[in-house]
Amino acid sequence: MRKGLYILLFLLVLTGVGLFVLNRYVASFSRYSTGVLEELQPEHAALLLGTTKWRVGGGENLYYRYRIDAAEQLYRAGKVEKIIVSGANRTIHYNEPRDMKADLVARGVPAEDIISDYAGLRTLDSVVRFQQIFGQTRGIVISQPFHNARAIYIGRMKGVDLQGYNAQSVPANYSIKTSLREIFAKVVSVLDVELLATAPHYLGPSIDIDAVPKPVVPNGGEMGEKEASPGDKIEIPAVNGETKKE
Repeated sequence: MRKGLYILLFLLVLTGVGLFVLNRYVASFSRYSTGVLEELQPEHAALLLGTTKWRVGGGENLYYRYRIDAAEQLYRAGKVEKIIVSGANRTIHYNEPRDMKADLVARGVPAEDIISDYAGLRTLDSVVRFQQIFGQTRGIVISQPFHNARAIYIGRMKGVDLQGYNAQSVPANYSIKTSLREIFAKVVSVLDVELLATAPHYLGPSIDIDAVPKPVVPNGGEMGEKEASPGDKIEIPAVNGETKKE
């Protein structure tokens, strides 16, 4: 009985040490991110990682709002020319890229400079598709600091030279669930990259982000309806189950 207890305690300690070491390792990639615009090198494209706009209990999700704030700041500062908004597209009522694009356009970012990636079901999917579908080998990823570190780790291990622009952090007690989930998300990211060679759920044909059509301006001078961009034409089936990212 006592021997079994010792073995259990040993396994728990070993698991705890593993979680700690892997989390510290992935978190160390935060050295490539910053919350100061002046410290960033300009890049052609940014990758804005999606999350739900609204909280389950009601009210706007601060993770979402602060990421939109950061994307607007980055674009207005001239640090990027294009923003790829990448997130889940589960149903016609839940569409992270659609929400992000609409909110950025409402803030004055030109629609033709925003490309929607509807297949960003996980952080790994968003980062790999940034390279393999949208042809970007370097760029600036936008999310909260803990999330940027993980995205940068995945990117750099996959050959994508990512910098991170840190969106404002939320209060520590805002979402305990997110904080706990991130501990395991970092471990899973190492397994995906180092051991399993996990691929995105969806790939598909490449998309030239610079070939997005400009809006049509009729003779009367009023802005007409913009032709759908290549990014908007991606048809991704709704995905059952939990695909929300924070």
